[in-house]
Parts: sequence; C-alpha cells; structure tokens
Amino acid sequence: MITHLGQGGGALRVRIQNTFGTTPLTVDAATVGHSAGDGAAVEGDVLPVTFDGRREVVVPAGGEVWSDAAALKTRAQDDVAVSLSVSGTVAPGRHTGAFRSNYLTAPGSGDHTAEARGDAYTQTVGSTYLVSAVDVHNPKLRGTIVAYGSSVVDGTGSTDCGPGCTPEGTDHRWTDDLARRITAELPRTRQLAIANAGIGGTTSSADCPRNPAGIRGLDAAARLDRDVLALHGVTGVLYYYGTNDLANGCDAELILRSYDAVFQRLRAAGIKVYVTPITPRPGYTDRNNLDRHTVGTHVEKGNTCDGTCDGVMDFDQVLKDPLKPNSINPAYDTGDGIHANIAGQRALADYVSLPMLLSSTAHR
Repeated sequence: MITHLGQGGGALRVRIQNTFGTTPLTVDAATVGHSAGDGAAVEGDVLPVTFDGRREVVVPAGGEVWSDAAALKTRAQDDVAVSLSVSGTVAPGRHTGAFRSNYLTAPGSGDHTAEARGDAYTQTVGSTYLVSAVDVHNPKLRGTIVAYGSSVVDGTGSTDCGPGCTPEGTDHRWTDDLARRITAELPRTRQLAIANAGIGGTTSSADCPRNPAGIRGLDAAARLDRDVLALHGVTGVLYYYGTNDLANGCDAELILRSYDAVFQRLRAAGIKVYVTPITPRPGYTDRNNLDRHTVGTHVEKGNTCDGTCDGVMDFDQVLKDPLKPNSINPAYDTGDGIHANIAGQRALADYVSLPMLLSSTAHR
C-alpha cells in the first residue's frame, strides 16, 4: 500500500484496521520503505515494522492496532510503501477511493514484505487495503489539520484534468495541494500536517431518510473517534459535508443538528472547526436549494456558524458557476455536476487561509 505524506519526520507508525471484519486478522509480517515511484518497488532499505515488539499481530474483529515506530526518515511529499503479509482468509477493510495504484501478491505466494524489487506484486488495485493511517514523528510540527467529509474530501475528481488529458502523477486532491502550500508558504517553524479523512458517499447526519445501507455507521458523528480524535496532534478540522445529506433527503434542521453535535465534541476536545457552506449541485430540487441556503446562512453568521465553529471556508463561492450559482463552474466540473476536477481541487486549496489554520495551534 502506497501512502503519500504531507509532512516528513524521523520515524513513522502505521494503523492496521479490521474495523469491518467479522473474524480476527492475522498479520505475520510488515515492513515500510520509500516507494520508488515505479510499481511496487521500494527504494533503499526495507525496514521491519513491529507491534509491541513483535513481528506478528492479531487485529480483533471490529478493531484496529497501531504499530511501533519504525525508524524510516521521510520528507514532506514522500511516498511510503507499507507491505503486509496476511495469513488466513478475511474480508479486509478497504478504502475504495485510493486514486492511485496499490499492489497485491497472488494468494498463497508467501511473504514478500522484505523484498525491495516488488516483482511478486503482480496485481494492481485502485483501493487501499488494511492500512488506515500513517503517522510521522516530527516534534517540530505545530499540529495536524483533518479534512473531514465525503467524496469531495476523499478526492473524487482529482484524477480528472479534462477531456483527452492525462494527469501528471497522482495526489491532486485539494488536501494534497493544501499540504504542498503549507510546505512552501509557511515558515519551517510553523508547519502543519494535513490528514485526509474523507469517505465517499457518507453524510453528516445519520438520519437522512434515503441514506443507503452501505453507509450506515459512517456518518460524521459515528466515525469521529476513529477518523479524527484517535489521530495524533489534531488541532483543527476542515468540515466539508452536506451535499449527500440533501441528496438523501435531509433538511436543514437535520443537517444543522448533526453539525452542532459534531462541533461540540470537537471543540470540547480543544480542536478548532472550520466549515464550508454546502457546495452547489444542479440535481437539487428547489427545496434542497432552500435548505442549502439555510445551512449556508447559519455557517456564515458571524463567520463562526453563529458561535458554534471557529471559521468559514467559502468553498461554495469558489466552485459555483457565476451565471448559474446552483451549479458548478464548468471550468471546475468533472461533468457530473458534483465533483471538482484537478483545476477545481487546486482552486479550493488556494482559497484556504493558512493563518486561519495556524490559529488552531495558538494554545500550543
């Protein structure tokens, strides 16, 4: 599994998930190394990863486990390969929207985690299996900002640069561009990490009447502990939810009720909350757009969600078509009227106030 790092450090640890498994997951061996950028190959040393000092770990059904720190030195924007050898038959937790290639070996082919060339990894997949987080050790970082939301956070559209165009490389999500901005524009003594906690199809509210069975238990409040509060050094959250809530039948009252519940928990944990009004979507009904307006008015009030959040990101203004404000600007549209292409992703990243993000670290 290949992970793109927003920041580097002197060591790292990985989180292995069995969140949705119904049987224990046995990891017999794990390693990390620098991705060579060519398939599954690793550049330089391949380092073993341990769990409480042991090479093997059993992750219980419904659980997850963090590794010990592995002494792999990394820099901002590095790609890291995490290799796992798993025994037995399990239904692995996976993130289907990796928006890059990851690699598997054939079942029963044995343990290849220590091999640098990667020749045994013969299957290419577009999902990330088992690895749900990578945490770098860097005491100089001021904090971690978590982007939290659905497919527009996850990165849908970030592989689209327009008709007939092939993107240069990977990692064109707005969160990737924001991480690069931080590295380039902030002083070395005021650096932040960006973590992407987007899951496509999810909603802020658990109570939208048309929420499909596949996303139940993945609403913003239900996954907050695992996907935000359990991460290291979180000082702020970029909250980008609501488009699916409206599409799935939630009204403004249900959406705002879910916002307030999540914001209260985050702020009680000392985490600043920065919110975007719901971005446009041409498939909305008039009722949807009235509810979108109500939510947006609440978010914009005082630039603090009427005192319930700490700042506003006007992504709705960035993406809207100036002639048809309930639609996305054609220059930013992937063609589905919902998701931003690479140009739109970059526009979102360029609009985020870095001083606002740094304000989340004022207590540090």
